[in-house]
Amino acid sequence: MKSFFRMSYPYILWIALFIVAPMVMILLYAVTRSGNGTITFSFTMENFARFLSDPTFLKVLWTSLRIAFLTTVFCILIGYPAALFIAGLPEKRQTLMILLLTLPMWINMLLKTYAWRGILMNFEDLSSEIRVFIGMVYDFLPYMIIQIHTAIAKLDPNLKTAAYDLGANPWKTFLKVTLPLSVPGIISGITLVFLPAVSSFVIPKLLGGGNYVLIGNLIETYFLVAGDWNFGSAISLIMALIIILSMYLTKKLDTTAKEE
Repeated sequence: MKSFFRMSYPYILWIALFIVAPMVMILLYAVTRSGNGTITFSFTMENFARFLSDPTFLKVLWTSLRIAFLTTVFCILIGYPAALFIAGLPEKRQTLMILLLTLPMWINMLLKTYAWRGILMNFEDLSSEIRVFIGMVYDFLPYMIIQIHTAIAKLDPNLKTAAYDLGANPWKTFLKVTLPLSVPGIISGITLVFLPAVSSFVIPKLLGGGNYVLIGNLIETYFLVAGDWNFGSAISLIMALIIILSMYLTKKLDTTAKEE
């Protein structure tokens, strides 16, 4: 048993160096003032107060949450019928469809975003928000489809047969059997879409043309352009708390759905 535990030492070291240590540094920057020495630190909460008291920053946060919510909703509306269609195909065709669906995911997101930038340049009437929205739905839609398809594909076909034997039509069977049992897949898809969408900065930067700023772009600006690591760290922690809260709520919904 001890030998197996020793095999985990490299992973523990990796986590400590590349996850725990950066988070500790971000926390330290967030609660201190800029210009501190290497020994003494001046602790403060003014970085958080600055963000929460400025309407401009709160507007950026609201815009990020709104665009992430809309992206998630549209991914569900498009992804569920697609996943349902794929799950109804023969097994070999399902494998082919999932392969075709995942092929674009093998391409770097930056390259795909540049490709969409070239396409959307031909539509000058589109606003920056719509451009960003299209890019986000395109990038995150496969994650929603795959999660929902996995949940639907695992359903026992005898459940549908039993529903038909009891007099239920296809629509009622879907509402009473397929949809409720696929809720865990929907919740998993929400997690994989909403969390990266709310913190995305590459897509808004390239497709928004600099006119559409989300919270990820704000963090990037204060770290790389303004050089205010203290305020940037505070924004990062606020976003981390929002993401943790979102994960808690989705996990609670998932647990409730499984119990029901």
